[in-house]
Amino acid sequence: MVQEMTDKELITVTIDRFTDLQQIKKANGDYKNEMLDYLIKVTTAKLSSLGVNVEDITL
Repeated sequence: MVQEMTDKELITVTIDRFTDLQQIKKANGDYKNEMLDYLIKVTTAKLSSLGVNVEDITL
């Protein structure tokens, strides 16, 4: 059986992913990681499409 997430659950999971990615980026310091930057951009786009202002939750 497949259960679908509510919009609120999807937003929560996506915010958690975004904050995890930001923590990894911060821990990397000056190390350039193009894949990490890409994942942050994609996650930011997803959150924006869900109506979440990422500026409020960006490190």
